[in-house]
Amino acid sequence: MQATRPQTIGYSLADSPVGLAAWMLDHDRHSDEQISGLLVDGQPFGDITRDDILDNITLYWVTNTGTSAGRLYWENARIPYKGEVPVSAAFTVFPGEAWRAPRSWVERTYRNLVHFHEVDKGGHFAAWDQPELFSAEVRAAFRSLRQSI
Repeated sequence: MQATRPQTIGYSLADSPVGLAAWMLDHDRHSDEQISGLLVDGQPFGDITRDDILDNITLYWVTNTGTSAGRLYWENARIPYKGEVPVSAAFTVFPGEAWRAPRSWVERTYRNLVHFHEVDKGGHFAAWDQPELFSAEVRAAFRSLRQSI
């Protein structure tokens, strides 16, 4: 929806905090399972609390950025990419992400791949639900670059 018709969903995101919350909590299966598990059944969702979820929804609501955040998917869907990324790059595969690229695909695009790692937890919101793991991956990704500067 965000890649094809972001403005359509954008109207409900800007019209009602309930519409915004519904979209944020239920726009992909993995996140829905984890967030609803936390909110309804009290099951842990990484380091995220109920207050964290409400804070995130509130941040999008008071800044009215639900539509603009989704628009990135629409813009990226219209940029034909036909080459390689020449800069140093790092890639972490999180098991809960909708698209988990195999290393061969990543290496084909990012010719200067300085870090590739598959981790055992985390998903689309890895920086949010696994902040320690995400931080460790960022540090590992740039360790070799930091030493060469």
